[in-house]
Amino acid sequence: MTDSSDASKAYRPTIGLEVHAELATQTKMFCRCKNDPNEPRANVNVCPVCMAHPGTLPTMNQEAIRQVLRVGRAVGANLADYTEFDRKSYFYPDIPKGYQITQFEYPFVAGGTLAGVPLTRIHLEEDTARSSHEGAESTSEVDFNRAGVPLMELVTEPEIHDAQTAGKFARELQLLLRTLGASHANLEKGEMRIEANISVSKTDTLGTKIEVKNLNSFRSVERAIEFEIARQSKLLDEGGVVLQETWGWDENSQTTFRQRSKEGSADYRYFPEPDLPKLKRSEIAEWSDEALLASLPELPAAKQARYVFAGLKEADADLIHADMRDAEFFDAVLTAIGNNSALVSLAGNYFISDLKGLLAKSDNNSFGKVTPDVFVELVRMAHAGDLSSRGAKDTLLKLYEDGGSPRAIAEANGFLQVSDTESLKKAVQEVIAANPGPVEEYKGGKEANIQFLVGQCMKATKGAGNPQVLKELLLEELAK
Repeated sequence: MTDSSDASKAYRPTIGLEVHAELATQTKMFCRCKNDPNEPRANVNVCPVCMAHPGTLPTMNQEAIRQVLRVGRAVGANLADYTEFDRKSYFYPDIPKGYQITQFEYPFVAGGTLAGVPLTRIHLEEDTARSSHEGAESTSEVDFNRAGVPLMELVTEPEIHDAQTAGKFARELQLLLRTLGASHANLEKGEMRIEANISVSKTDTLGTKIEVKNLNSFRSVERAIEFEIARQSKLLDEGGVVLQETWGWDENSQTTFRQRSKEGSADYRYFPEPDLPKLKRSEIAEWSDEALLASLPELPAAKQARYVFAGLKEADADLIHADMRDAEFFDAVLTAIGNNSALVSLAGNYFISDLKGLLAKSDNNSFGKVTPDVFVELVRMAHAGDLSSRGAKDTLLKLYEDGGSPRAIAEANGFLQVSDTESLKKAVQEVIAANPGPVEEYKGGKEANIQFLVGQCMKATKGAGNPQVLKELLLEELAK
């Protein structure tokens, strides 16, 4: 990878994102063919309309339009009352008509913000077919199942200035689309596709942008941006010129590569689509502001804020809200805990550090036999001092594998924390007798040794001793 040290530090990067997301409708955008991204057979979800046979006419999928408007409402954008579709002319094997039906002058959505990034517009268009090139003789095949699938395009303002912010925005958009049920947004399936426009400049005047395509993971987005910032900075420092071009991203070499010169709007010869009517949002009840607002679930940003208000640390809330399955589990945990911020914070610690760790190691990445109610019982025991941190972890592992009651498991396996002073005093005395050196150093003023002695007592009690009680007993014995 190009070195991004001193050269790139002298330049200010500017990044704008263009994100395409296939909408999860039952049918395609302008015909009644099934919209099924998981169809294993090629060229079965096709008809004369999406294959552009002469004499066929498109009809609009109103549910696709409603979903784009819901996304716009969710990001606080302005929703147009009047809109229309346009023809965008370009010729590729995967464009049956030789043009794409899209929106140009009058998009459905303008403005709005997401993850602190301002948006330019969101519009609706139809997807292309899927081309594949493989085999020893470089055979090219085209699958038209995807041709005509409703495709939402979101464009940000060029106000992102680092790769991490771009990656965070893309992740938040995926989460929002899934929360709304508007798109499955799986990058690995091409249901969400990200392009980054990147430029660098030493002044407030924007540099010439490069559009990078083929970004099929969030890490690819971040790495491609970092690479381009470094490459363009080095090129300019060496007296070169950045041309406005389209580049691709090679995942294997972790580098960008030139594809073609970048087209402008004049190259596409936009003009209003003559076979589709103009639209007025005010004439469709399901598209009204009231109907759209009523259809929105709790949005990710609101969920994260609710978690923090309930008592979660901000970092834990950020991680939990970002996974819909985790959030569903933790919502049930919050319901069981009620209004107790200390318990909520402790539950967040054990969920992130321990339960999620068990999920990561499992084959099916599931919560195993740990239900929200059982998890809350475990957290209550840890909060009450019945379980040490070690005991809670060991109990949780048994729960995950076998299920059951946390208290019954802890009692059967000796995981319960011992706080009885009489039971612990013997262990304290044995540790003092076995460690004369550290004891003398402590008495000589090395107070940090008390933590070492507490650790030895915990070891002697096999992690069952209450560390606070053990410390108090040690101080009492050492003071004699």
